[in-house]
Amino acid sequence: MTDFNALPLFPLGTVLFPGGSLPLQIFEVRYLDMVQRCHREGTPFGVVCLTQGSEVMQRDRDSGEGFRPESFHTVGTLAQIVEFDQPQPGLLVIATQGTGRFRIKSSQRLKYGLWVAEAEPVPADPAVAIPEELAGIAQALHQLNQRLQQEQPGLIGPYPDYAPSGTPWQEAGWVANRWAELLPLPVETKQQLLTLDNPLLRLELVGDALDQMGIEH
Repeated sequence: MTDFNALPLFPLGTVLFPGGSLPLQIFEVRYLDMVQRCHREGTPFGVVCLTQGSEVMQRDRDSGEGFRPESFHTVGTLAQIVEFDQPQPGLLVIATQGTGRFRIKSSQRLKYGLWVAEAEPVPADPAVAIPEELAGIAQALHQLNQRLQQEQPGLIGPYPDYAPSGTPWQEAGWVANRWAELLPLPVETKQQLLTLDNPLLRLELVGDALDQMGIEH
């Protein structure tokens, strides 16, 4: 069960979407214990996108004391560990799956640099069918997925089989999230897409991005 009163956070320079895959190599002390505990207890941690600071904790060169400040967006995604390996002492290699979104109400940095938050879950996207005029966005994603699986296997996580009905391929939120992960969009744009509660609007904005990049759909 997720403890939203003391949710451990992992600030990163990327955005994790629900249903997305995120591999991580863990070597910082502040995350080693946290990830091992989450794996042992079967609980997720929260991935949030940085607005200031670095993924790796750095000393403050100006003062010579303490660490550089970190700040991050208040909407993130829970990451559930699905693969766990420790190839050597002090190094964890994990694969995570994005589940639900959350919103931070307050946060604090603990003694060794780990952030924890009091948070609340954000409702999951409603199942909104893709309208006919946007159906090409899902078809283009399916074609791209097939090509990547052939040319760069393992680059992206496995997608469900494509079918004309009754699958995530026909849900606006799922298709928009997959495109948002793959497209070379600015991280702030990806964060804005994550924050949107309207999956159809998210898909329309993805379609606009595809048009700007000259990607047929």
